[in-house]
Amino acid sequence: MDRLTGDDVALAVHRRINRTAAPYPDDRGVKELFEEVAARLPEATALVHRDRVITYRDLNRAANGIAARLQRRGVAAGAAVVIGVARSPELIAAILGVLKCGGHYVPVDLAWPTERLRSVLTQTGAAHLVTDVPEAVAGRFPGLDVLSPDAPPVEADPVLRTRPDDLAYVNFTSGSTGRPKGVPIRHRSIARLVFNAPYARLGERSRILQLAPVYFDAATFEIWGALLHGGTCVLYPSQRIRLSELRRTVASHGVTVIFLTTALFNTVVDEGPAALDQAETVLTGGELHSMRHLRTAVARYGPGKVVNVYGPTECTTFATYHPLELSRLPESVGDLPIGRPLQNTRLYVVDGDALCPPGRVGEICLAGPGLSPGYLDARDADRGHFVDREIGGVPERLYRTGDRGRLLPDGEVVFEGRLDDQVKINGFRIELSEVAHHLDLHPGVRLSHVVVGENGAGDKALTAFVVPHEERCTAREITDFLGDHLPGYMIPTAIHFRDSLPLSGNGKVDRRALLTEHAMGGAR
Repeated sequence: MDRLTGDDVALAVHRRINRTAAPYPDDRGVKELFEEVAARLPEATALVHRDRVITYRDLNRAANGIAARLQRRGVAAGAAVVIGVARSPELIAAILGVLKCGGHYVPVDLAWPTERLRSVLTQTGAAHLVTDVPEAVAGRFPGLDVLSPDAPPVEADPVLRTRPDDLAYVNFTSGSTGRPKGVPIRHRSIARLVFNAPYARLGERSRILQLAPVYFDAATFEIWGALLHGGTCVLYPSQRIRLSELRRTVASHGVTVIFLTTALFNTVVDEGPAALDQAETVLTGGELHSMRHLRTAVARYGPGKVVNVYGPTECTTFATYHPLELSRLPESVGDLPIGRPLQNTRLYVVDGDALCPPGRVGEICLAGPGLSPGYLDARDADRGHFVDREIGGVPERLYRTGDRGRLLPDGEVVFEGRLDDQVKINGFRIELSEVAHHLDLHPGVRLSHVVVGENGAGDKALTAFVVPHEERCTAREITDFLGDHLPGYMIPTAIHFRDSLPLSGNGKVDRRALLTEHAMGGAR
C-alpha cells in the first residue's frame, strides 16, 4: 500500500479536521431504519404531495405491497430495479418497496435517450422497471419486466433483513468515455449522511422539501433526511419549478430545510427571495457561487441559515459544509470555503504522495463510510479514482475527486477548480469530453470543441464550436442528433460554426482565443 507523507504541520491540520467520528446506526439497513420509524410513529405524516397527506403507516403498507409484487416477479436480494416514476407518494413507495426486497433502486428519467437507458440496464443488470408511464418504454427494451407502482397494501413487513454494506441505490453521472458512470451507494452511506448531521437540524419536526430529480443525488438527502428521522418529506407539486409555487409550498407546508443548486439559488435570490424566508436552513452548492447573491441572501436571512455544501456523488451527496455569516464572507469566490468534512467523513488535500499544509493547492480526496464501493463498470474503476493509501500509519481508502483545493490555517477548505474538463451546470455533473465524443459522431462534424459560457441570463451554459465537413450541417440537425444520445442537460444551448479551431503552442485548442474570436465575430 502506498503511503502519503507530510510535514508535521500538514499531518496535524489533517488530524484536526478529520476528528469527525459521530454515532450513527451502522448495524442495519435503510429498510430496518424506516420500519422502526413507521412502528414508532405510525400516525405521523411521512409525505405531503399537493392535497395528499400520507402517514408512516400508510407509506409502509404501500411499500410492503410493492415489495410483495416485486418478489412474486422474481426480484431477490441484491437485484437492481429501475425506477421511472414521477415525483409522488408512489415514487417513494416504489423506492422503499425495492429496498424491502433486499434490492437496490436505480432512478432514471425515461425521457433519456434509448442508448443511455440501455447502458443503465446493461451496467446494473436490471431486469425490472417500475414506472407510472409504461407507454414511455413500450417496445424499447424487449425482455424488460415493466410494473406499475400500484399494488394492494400489505400490513406485515418482509422478514428479509438488509445489511449496512448492501447496495441501496445506483446513480449515473456523466462519463468521459461517452458512457454514463454507474455509482453504487450502500445503506450505511445513507445513514452516515443523515444521522448526527451538523449542517441542518434533522429530526421528527423536520419538513424537508423534495425538489431535486430523483436521479440527482441531492434527492438522497431530501428523502432519507426526513423519513429516517420521523420527519416529513414535502414533495414539490410540479415537475417544473416556479417561484410563486415554491414560496407557496415552503410557507403552506412549513418547510424547514431546503436544498437548492447554485443556479436555482441565484434565481430565487434575484427574483423571489421571500420564498425562503420561513425555512430554517437553506443548503446550496453544486457549482461556483456568486458572491453578490450570497451577500444578498445572508444579509436577508441572517447568519448560519445559508450553508454552502460540497460533495460528489461518489461520497453520497455531501462531504463538507460551511454555514455563512456576513462578517466572514470573503470578497472573492476564490476564497469562499466549502468548509470542513461533515460527520464520519475525512478529507485530505494531496499533492502527489504528500499531504498539503495550509496554503498549498492539491487534490481533494475523501474517505469514510460515505464512499461508494466503486464504479459498476470496471473500465471506469480502472481509472484510479478509488485508491488505498496509508496516512499516519492508518490505512485509508480514498476517493480522488479531481477537484483542486487548499486548506486555510483554521482547517477550512477552499475549492480551487477542476483538474480535468468536468463541469457542473445546474448541479448536474458533465464531462465536456463526453459531449464532444457524441458531437464528433455526427457525420457532418469534422472537429468540435465544447466550452462553458454564459447564456443571456448570465447563467453557466454549454457552448459548442463546430468545424463542419464540406457538406454543411445545421445547428438544429446537430441538436436533434445529440438528443438521441444525451440527456437534455448535456446538450449545448448554442452551436457555432467555424472554419477552424485556434490552437495554442502545445497543439491544444486555445479556449481563450476561441472565446475571444467568437466575441469579436470570428464564428460564422
